[in-house]
Amino acid sequence: MPGTGTVQSVERAAQVLEILARDGQSGVGQIARELDVHVSTASRLLGALENHDLVERSEAGSVVQLGVGVLRLAASTRSGLDLTDQAGPVCDALAEELGETVNLAVYRSGSAVNLYQAEGTRTVALHNWVGGRTVLHATSSGKMLLAHLPRDESEPLIAADLERFTERTITAPDLLRRELRIIRERGWAQAVEEFEEGLNAVAAPIYGPEGTVIAALSAAGPTYRLAPDELPAAAETLLSGAREISRRLGHRVEVTG
Repeated sequence: MPGTGTVQSVERAAQVLEILARDGQSGVGQIARELDVHVSTASRLLGALENHDLVERSEAGSVVQLGVGVLRLAASTRSGLDLTDQAGPVCDALAEELGETVNLAVYRSGSAVNLYQAEGTRTVALHNWVGGRTVLHATSSGKMLLAHLPRDESEPLIAADLERFTERTITAPDLLRRELRIIRERGWAQAVEEFEEGLNAVAAPIYGPEGTVIAALSAAGPTYRLAPDELPAAAETLLSGAREISRRLGHRVEVTG
């Protein structure tokens, strides 16, 4: 049986998560005052939560926000996230139609975080990315999200010392800016052996009710099945699915003609 102190710690940890969910972010001192505990106690609670990726600290360590672990837990139940509720069935249908792995990702603290994954009929033992972080500059979903970030957020990420994964990885800022401009104009993103040799991917944008891009829908497969010249056709299929998800989320698509 857990002791009183253990139960109290669990209750305080839950309160910390509720505070961050309410406020978006907070300082250690503010959390300590709201819990009516010493700053050292609040810091220990945050450290334990940080070990499980449930909270994240800023580089200076003074500001705390919810971490990707919360998304991983929520994604495992799916009913807790409206986005995955609405996107899940569409992802499943797309994976069956394309025969490739379909992922749903959102932007979080400099990375793409995958919320949902549907396996295609031709997929064999691919990695499960749900809850995991992927880079922005070398993946189709990451580039789609990066292309639609506000400039003051995207520019530091573009100008950073970008990791090279293959010979095709775009690491030069000017080339990456050009790629992102093409993505915005064309309406979809691609990654041709940029993150992993022999793996290609394509991504489409998902819009929220306000008309902003809130997520990316991607399909990935080996280059011998999802060849570069086949990516535009796959993109059209994904765009159709992304429009349906956007519609379910309340985005109104203007119909012309």
